[in-house]
Amino acid sequence: MISRLRNIRMNLGNRTGRCFMAALFISIVANGCQGQTGSDERQKLRPPGVAGSFYPAEPGALTAMMDGMLADAERPAIKDKILAVVAPHAGYPYSGPVAAHTYAALKGHRFTRVVVIAPSHFEAFDFSSVFNGDGYVTPLGTVPVDKPFAEKLAKMDSSIRLSKRGHTATAEGAEHAVEVQLPWLQHVLGSFNLVPIVMGNQDYESSRALGVALAKLIQADDGPGQDTLIVASSDLSHYHSYDVAEAIDHKTLNALQSWDYLSMSRNFEMRIWEACGGAPIVAAMIAAERMGANQAIVLKYANSGDTAGDHSRVVGYSADLFVKAQYAAASEASFALNEEEKHALLDLARKSVEHAVQQHQRYEPGAVKDEVLNQERGVFVTLKQRGNLRGCIGYTSAVEPLYLTVRDTATLAALRDPRFRPVSASELSDLQYEISVLSPMRRVIDPAAVTVGRDGLLMKNRDHEGLLLPQVPVEQNWDRVRFLKETCIKAGMASDCWQNDDTDIFRFTADVFGEHSEIHSH
Repeated sequence: MISRLRNIRMNLGNRTGRCFMAALFISIVANGCQGQTGSDERQKLRPPGVAGSFYPAEPGALTAMMDGMLADAERPAIKDKILAVVAPHAGYPYSGPVAAHTYAALKGHRFTRVVVIAPSHFEAFDFSSVFNGDGYVTPLGTVPVDKPFAEKLAKMDSSIRLSKRGHTATAEGAEHAVEVQLPWLQHVLGSFNLVPIVMGNQDYESSRALGVALAKLIQADDGPGQDTLIVASSDLSHYHSYDVAEAIDHKTLNALQSWDYLSMSRNFEMRIWEACGGAPIVAAMIAAERMGANQAIVLKYANSGDTAGDHSRVVGYSADLFVKAQYAAASEASFALNEEEKHALLDLARKSVEHAVQQHQRYEPGAVKDEVLNQERGVFVTLKQRGNLRGCIGYTSAVEPLYLTVRDTATLAALRDPRFRPVSASELSDLQYEISVLSPMRRVIDPAAVTVGRDGLLMKNRDHEGLLLPQVPVEQNWDRVRFLKETCIKAGMASDCWQNDDTDIFRFTADVFGEHSEIHSH
């Protein structure tokens, strides 16, 4: 059967390098496993669904393949505590050379429990499904499910349930995203108990609920000699050309290194960035952060063009660690606007507003070659008239090149701020422009660390959300507590919402500059 599958793989090219497996492979594997299916169901064991297609079904060949990839992977000297990792889940010939970097980093570390969080590729449901069976079977043996932990986890939030959904095979296919991680884990860690989770919802609230629940339960449940690892199973962008995929994926990885999972989640939902396991990555980051992780490390990035050779339609892969570092290095890539770039953006903001008001159409500035102005950043544009606020609108997350974001937010501030009537042509000469270019968002662990004059705040509790820029508390002469309260009010919540465990507080800095005022940064 193995030789037959190899011949089919050669004919089908890159199909097993994608998140979705080939239907022909599903049929062959299902037929090959018929002899054990009935027994596995009685024992509540989940049989292999993609052995022989995504990875070798014969234990010796599987082990040899993993050993070869681990030998080629650079093993980092990680002395800090690893709390969570990301590994890709495509067929081993395609994503395995990248996944090997994740698993090489785990060599020498001991974990008694592994939580694997994966997306659902074939089955639609609106909750996080924790497998209700006894174990997952691979060619290397059975991995037992930590049933007591799974049962407690399912009780922690209504969006988390014990279920077989997303785990057992359907007519559309067998889910592979949990399964493909297991041989690696068995080979590198030896014995461990498994908590397999498949996420049906990919939104921020689902990721937050799962991440918070995992952190609470792991911290309460891990005793002496127990250590839990979280694995987020995810590929990155899908089916773009090589260069386009690299551009998209590095935006995702820059946000990951900056620990800006809020922007990641939003951009995944809007399909601006891509990761088929985006929600599992965000959930893993939230859980790891609440357990003390403070640094994200990208070990390896590549795509199927690197591993399979076809550059026309590729799938992106990354190997990442989330660690509790004693001394966390600054992770955000350097960003700075010079005086020329600041004045160019202010001029663009003014031209965009004047064109929109006078011509009733969007201003088209043409392409910009400046690399800094082409970086994606969150931006707010503030309009003032004789010192009074006349409009302010912005994007909190990076969604398009900086210069285009300035164009769009300036236009929206003039015409769409619901607090004001649209700017008229007669007012244009009286307007002053201020631009705030935001850093990535980072959740506030301790509100006492919020610094007035440095930090802006975004307060979020489900559908309630509000933001105040760093310059606002300075202009209003607020202290830290007043700043926190006013941000709650801006979000439409009670002024003490910042003390609620269900409220997330995100901070950011901003490069703030304007017309007729001293250029400054916060």
